[in-house]
Amino acid sequence: MNAAWLHPIVMMASALIGLAVGSILCMGHQDSVWIEPFLMVMLFLVFLSVDVGKIRSAFKNIRFLSTALCVNFVWTPLFAFVLALVFFPDSIDARTGLIMLLVTPCTDWFLVFTGIAKGNVELSSTILPINLVLQIVLLPLYILLFTGRDAGFDVVSMLGDTAVVLLVPLAAAIVVRAVSAFSSVASKLKSVLDEHTDNLQLMFLCIAICVMFAAESVALMGSLDILVWTLVPLLLFFCVNYFLSLGVARAEGMSFDDGTSLLFTSLARNSPLALAIAVAAFPDSPLTMLMLAIGPLIELPVLSLIAGYRLSSRQKHSGIQKSD
Repeated sequence: MNAAWLHPIVMMASALIGLAVGSILCMGHQDSVWIEPFLMVMLFLVFLSVDVGKIRSAFKNIRFLSTALCVNFVWTPLFAFVLALVFFPDSIDARTGLIMLLVTPCTDWFLVFTGIAKGNVELSSTILPINLVLQIVLLPLYILLFTGRDAGFDVVSMLGDTAVVLLVPLAAAIVVRAVSAFSSVASKLKSVLDEHTDNLQLMFLCIAICVMFAAESVALMGSLDILVWTLVPLLLFFCVNYFLSLGVARAEGMSFDDGTSLLFTSLARNSPLALAIAVAAFPDSPLTMLMLAIGPLIELPVLSLIAGYRLSSRQKHSGIQKSD
């Protein structure tokens, strides 16, 4: 078996284990708080492995940044509105949940999936802070325009809470890099981490997936009808945005790795943030929150399969280039 396909198999096995453990232990959504530490460790490993010099130069790639922003904040909100209207015309709570899920691009694990697929992680890192700020600022506007509901929440507080998840691992990576420059022990530690970073990222991602599925197992098993109804529009979203991103990347002459970066920032969604906002803004709309909880249960297997496919395609692509 191609090694590229081992990643999605391991990730989907983690999801199944999570469902089993969560059902046996009767875990609930409150247990999802344990996902955050594993996400922070994953981000630390990502930031530790990226080339800071390449990140600086990546900020000059206006073509990528403008394309990613147009896909995430112009095309995707409009597409989300159409999907919500078509599939949930009679339920404003379901429409709100789907829209909130789809208009919030991911700010954490999309970097890990990009790394697994050997995309341009440095380039992906440049879009991360922009995605974070814009989605929180624009989300109330999207909800008001597309549902007519007022999603009042503390934007500054939400930005601060979310930034911590990014800044702590970033600061830790900077400290380790700085200390390793004059400490042999720290240098050896960094070398070991660099050598095993791919396996460590996959391990912590699998743990996070396991915890997420365990935390939502009871809700999932009790709401299989909602899962089925959510499955179709989400799969449509992933299919359309997948081919759209690849088409745009090819049309703009992006490299294979840059196209992979565009792909994952266009597909991965920030369901934990959207769910936190929904709890604050719509506490009396359990269906909205349930759809946001179910979203990643569909998203993560899809992203893992796409990561495996892109990695396999990259290996073939590199082989063709070398033979040429």
